[in-house]
Amino acid sequence: MKLNQVTVGCLDYNGSVAFYRRLGLTQIVDSPPRYARFETPSGETFSIHAVDQVSAHSTLIYFECDQLDTTVTQLQSAGIIFDTQPTDQSWGWREARLRDPAGNPLCLFYGGDNRRFPPWRIDNKTNKKGSEK
Repeated sequence: MKLNQVTVGCLDYNGSVAFYRRLGLTQIVDSPPRYARFETPSGETFSIHAVDQVSAHSTLIYFECDQLDTTVTQLQSAGIIFDTQPTDQSWGWREARLRDPAGNPLCLFYGGDNRRFPPWRIDNKTNKKGSEK
C-alpha cells in the first residue's frame, strides 16, 4: 500500500486553488466551486472539496521535499506564510509547518531514509523494532 490520494476541505475554493498551485502542485481537475484535484511531481494526487466548516486539527498533510530549505525560501518569496521554519526533529526529519487558506495544517519535510527506515522500524519477520534496510 502507498499513499495515493488525500482530500481536505476548503472554505474558499479560489484561494485554496491558488495556494496549492503556489506550493508547486499541478492542477488536473477543476470543478469550481466544489472540487479540484492536483498532482505532485511524483504522481500522487491531492484534492480539495468545498465544505461549510473545516476542523483545523482533523487532518495533517505531509509533502516531502528533497530541498526543504530552498523550497521554503522560494515559497516565502511567493507569499506563503509558514508557522515554523525548517527545523531538525528528534525522529530524523527536517520539517516546516504552515496552513492552507482553510486552516488545514501542512508539513513540508525531508525525511530521507528515516521516512521509511527509521532506527525503530518494526521488523515484520520477527515483529521487533530496529530492523536493517
